[in-house]
Amino acid sequence: MTTILVVEDDPINWMVFQKVLKRRGGLDSIHSENVEEVLEIVRSGQVAVVLMDVSLKNSHYQGESVDGIRITQLLKADPETAKLPVILVTANAMVGDREAFLKASGADGYIAKPILDHVGFVQQIKTIIADHDSP
Repeated sequence: MTTILVVEDDPINWMVFQKVLKRRGGLDSIHSENVEEVLEIVRSGQVAVVLMDVSLKNSHYQGESVDGIRITQLLKADPETAKLPVILVTANAMVGDREAFLKASGADGYIAKPILDHVGFVQQIKTIIADHDSP
């Protein structure tokens, strides 16, 4: 079974993601907004992709407040985790945010919240996983 790591600070959004991923895609998911735990989970190899909320209010790393962009930068800078696909997820997206966020973070994809097209959402994730798994 494919497992998705959801890095999200809103418990309602986490529950929605979990249900949509399972019901529409048959995908398991785990959740954390603790940066150390996120890094540990990713390094363990137990997830196929990370859904990363851009705006994290409660996440800290080495004593500093960090957002999803910074956590993605940490993952992409580490040779052990750099190849794992990360998809940024954000609400209140403005024109130009997609390109700016992808460039700043090194992420592999971008999805705006709220997720209205559940089937398309799951398909985008599965496509990124398949592209990552292909030689």
